[in-house]
Amino acid sequence: MRTEPIQERSAARVDALLDAAAAVVDEIGFDRLTTAMVAERADASIGTVYRYFPDRIALLQGLRERAISRFRREVVAQIERSAPTTWLDAVDCAIDAYVEMYRSESGFRIVRFADDERGNGDGETFQGESEAFARALAEVLSAEFGLPAGEDLEFRLGIGIEIGDALVSRAFMNSADGDERFIDEARAVIGAYLARYYM
Repeated sequence: MRTEPIQERSAARVDALLDAAAAVVDEIGFDRLTTAMVAERADASIGTVYRYFPDRIALLQGLRERAISRFRREVVAQIERSAPTTWLDAVDCAIDAYVEMYRSESGFRIVRFADDERGNGDGETFQGESEAFARALAEVLSAEFGLPAGEDLEFRLGIGIEIGDALVSRAFMNSADGDERFIDEARAVIGAYLARYYM
């Protein structure tokens, strides 16, 4: 049997630890997550956890970064599957991806774009993602659909992200599948807001 490269083994170990952290977060929330819980869930030693994540905040950051990375890939996949013909359809693809991540990605509820600059409630602040995502989406909408590039577009998409984040997270507060009323309102409000400037 071929020996697995050390880097691949390490990556698999990190993924297993993050999977365990995601499962714990889904069960009890991130406020009560401990490194000991993750070690037990992953059937790993506490030393293994500390080798990759020095504390619970590092674990939460790792989980969040992985979720953000997977969300970005899901947005691309949604756009490729749907082949949107208008910028509004492309925005809907991003909303679809966000909803799908809530439904399928363990631990995704830790991702709150709107909370980036305000911290995670633990007194710790995660690096903001809303501006980066708004910038990336603006590039797509400008290049593919002719929306005027620049700070105004990025700012307005940032507002849309805040609105969508609040409404979609509310949709999943009491429902594993998401309350479609809130999801539909997210689409309607974001679409109407952006249409004021780009229709």
